[in-house]
Amino acid sequence: MSTLTVSFSDLSKNSKRVADTVERAQRVHVTRRDGEDLYLTTERHDRQREETADVTARLFAALISSDEGARAILLALPEVFPWTRHLSAEEVREFVVDLVNATHDAAELDVHSNLHRVIVEWRATARILADPDLTAQLTAPLPDEDHGEVPAP
Repeated sequence: MSTLTVSFSDLSKNSKRVADTVERAQRVHVTRRDGEDLYLTTERHDRQREETADVTARLFAALISSDEGARAILLALPEVFPWTRHLSAEEVREFVVDLVNATHDAAELDVHSNLHRVIVEWRATARILADPDLTAQLTAPLPDEDHGEVPAP
């Protein structure tokens, strides 16, 4: 799906025209030179996106609650996340639980960064496990030096 793009200055100079465009397209990308880009959307489109996230989260939760559903998710996972083949069976199960929880956070709390973080962190783990030299280096025993307890961040 292609999103229409306007500049921030075009928005400020021609706000009525841009608003009409948003109503037709439901979503417009606003580029800015001095800050992060923005998206303008209709209330209806945003509500539909929230409903999509909610349905997805509830569907995942319902699937994972049964053995058959959990198996279906585990079978579909490599299609969506091909790098999961580098994870152990236990790590894949942990990833699915983290994914379901983060999907719930997105739907229930409107916190989408957790879902992004879960995917990025597990993909990084798979990347390490895919490289035997890096895996060996990172799983090698540490020197016997004890530097004391590490304080909580």
